[in-house]
This record gives sequence, structure tokens and C-alpha cells, in this order.
Amino acid sequence: MIGAVRLVVVGFVVLSVVYWLVSIYSRSIRREKLEDRWSDNHPGDDDSEARTSYIDLGMAEYETGLRRKLILLVYIIPTLLVIGTLFVINAN
Repeated sequence: MIGAVRLVVVGFVVLSVVYWLVSIYSRSIRREKLEDRWSDNHPGDDDSEARTSYIDLGMAEYETGLRRKLILLVYIIPTLLVIGTLFVINAN
């Protein structure tokens, strides 16, 4: 029983760190793409209010988008794999 509790706690902590890292990486990539798109469409305009507003709007759309929700699969898939493995091992 203690082993199961330890597995759940350690698993949750590890998956939380992975989720955090993937989330930061994904946000960074999205922001970089927005900055590149702005630079391609407005060459020479790197420090304007319009650029900041464009990037902020794009990041707000990202926050409500599907990709951010898909990152939650970091919790779901490993959990289902562990449960499935435990079920198969204990079924025999």
C-alpha cells in the first residue's frame, strides 16, 4: 500500500515537472513564431506598440487554443499506461 502511494506521489511530481517544461517550451515556440511573422510582415519595426499588441493577442489566443489543452495529455497517457500495465500483470 505504501508503495502505491509513493508511486502516485512521485509520479505526480515527475509528470508535473514534465508538464511545466513542455508548457514553457510550447509557449516559447509560439511566441517566437509570432515574432518572426511580425518581422516578416513589418521589416524594421521591432519595438512598437503594435508589435507588442500583436504578440500579446496571439499569446492570448494560444492560451485558449487546442495545443495548450493537448499538453494535459502528459498526465493522462502515462497514467493510463501504468494502470494498463498493472491490470495486465495482475490479470495473470
